[in-house]
Amino acid sequence: MVRARHTRAEIQAKALEIVDREGLRGLTMRSLADALGTGPMTLYNYVRDREGIEELVVDAVIASGRFPRRSPDWERDVTGIATAMWRALRAHPAAIPLVMTRRSASPESYAPADALIEALGRAGLEQYELLAAFRAVLAFVMGAAQAEHAGPLAGSRRDAQSREAARRIGLMAGADYPHVAALSQVARRSTAAADFKRGLEMLLHGIRSQAIPEPTGGGSTADMKDVRH
Repeated sequence: MVRARHTRAEIQAKALEIVDREGLRGLTMRSLADALGTGPMTLYNYVRDREGIEELVVDAVIASGRFPRRSPDWERDVTGIATAMWRALRAHPAAIPLVMTRRSASPESYAPADALIEALGRAGLEQYELLAAFRAVLAFVMGAAQAEHAGPLAGSRRDAQSREAARRIGLMAGADYPHVAALSQVARRSTAAADFKRGLEMLLHGIRSQAIPEPTGGGSTADMKDVRH
């Protein structure tokens, strides 16, 4: 039996390197084959097409996250998982569009999502609120990463660029749009990490408010769920 020349992990790593260095346009069957020291046709032994390569990149980005171990505190776990997701996306900004539009190629990459659902489930949410909370946290993480990556906030000096963008916005808003101008001054004193932390705390506060209280007697939690729907 002939041993595979390249492992899935090697192909993932090279593909992600190309995306980090050259952007999505730089990732082709030929560029990846060249990076691996093989021919483009050889790659079809590992992936069906470019879309398959992009799925591997998505898996690589997700796998790069440093996710926390489970703790007794669901809010701490949700915060840790969401922050790890956000940091992984920030580390590979050119891959963010793929993560937002491509499905994962391996079930193993579902581990962070499963851990997030489990942690939110400990908040005492009814099933539809749990689904909404899960989607809200993911949307917040993705949106925060995408907003920072887009336009003037992209690049290695993102906080400095963000402050400069806020300064320009404040100048353009001027007296005609005083609320925009005032908030732009606040933005110049903040950072992406601080904004993310505050926003996530506000989101978790809202999720906490949807928790089903423990029954004080007579009815069960299941009964309370039935009443709500």
